[in-house]
Formats: sequence, C-alpha cells, structure tokens
Amino acid sequence: MSEPYAWCSSTCASPSQWATIKSVAEKLDCTTEVLRRWVRQAERDAGQRPGLTTVDQQRVKELERENRELKRANDILRTASAFFAQAELDRRLK
Repeated sequence: MSEPYAWCSSTCASPSQWATIKSVAEKLDCTTEVLRRWVRQAERDAGQRPGLTTVDQQRVKELERENRELKRANDILRTASAFFAQAELDRRLK
C-alpha cells in the first residue's frame, strides 16, 4: 500500500486528505482520481488553488468554438471572393 501514499504525497495536502478522498470515493462509487479532480476544481473555483475556474474553462471553450466558426466563415468568404474575382476577369476578357 505504499503506492497510494506516494501518490498522495505528491498530490494531496496530507495522508489524511488522501484517506478522506478514498473513503468518500468508495461511498460515491467513483474512482479516487475522479473525486480528487472534483476537489481540485472546487478549490480552484473557490480561489484556494491557482488555475482556471469552471466558468473560465467554459468561456475558453466558447471562445475557441467561436474562433473556429469565424475561421471557417473567413475561409468560405475568401474562396467565394476568389471565385467571383476570377469570374469577373473571365467576363472582361470575353
């Protein structure tokens, strides 16, 4: 059982926190890693730990999605512009 303690020493504040996470995870029927991530995210949301809050993470995802959509729209407009510019040149050459 030295492995959980080694993991705990690098990611938990104390062995008692690891024991608490392990106990609660069993009661919730989830893995200790999932519960540990939930606890860490709750700490970030409460300002007790550095990193992106849940709201910030959602905002980043929204901005990334919007950025992809805008890039796609720009590509479509660029292609359409080139098509119509070529059509105008062809019309003038006739």
